[in-house]
Amino acid sequence: MGKKRIVKTGDGEVGKDGAQAAPQAQQTPKKRVESGILYVQSTYNNTKAILTDDKGNALAWSTSGALGFKGAKKGTPFAAAKIGETLNAKAQAIGIKNVAIVVRGVGSGRESAIRTFVGKTIGILSIKDATPVPFNGPKAKKPRRV
Repeated sequence: MGKKRIVKTGDGEVGKDGAQAAPQAQQTPKKRVESGILYVQSTYNNTKAILTDDKGNALAWSTSGALGFKGAKKGTPFAAAKIGETLNAKAQAIGIKNVAIVVRGVGSGRESAIRTFVGKTIGILSIKDATPVPFNGPKAKKPRRV
């Protein structure tokens, strides 16, 4: 259990086994988009957020589970705030200035995900609540016979 020895050369690093180390990929966005749509789906157990362009093509996404939260902590407003922060960083790399927001669900992370995503640099065009609501609902129980 000794130290791993790394031999450095001028153009790249060579590992212990002599294999050339892969150059680190720079994360440059493929698209430059001015405005987009942010879809936030917030349930009691989880919060998901997807950033798309105006046509609906996904540019970036994040969930509370992907950030390392487990169990009941995934549905908290704190986890949703962390989702907003990570998507804000991705949106700034893409170059997004304005966002229309579509919210679904009744979870506690709805508002905190939006607040932290918008921040100082991104403006809001509109906020739409698209939570599915039943018109008639499920069939009622039969009356109890005594």
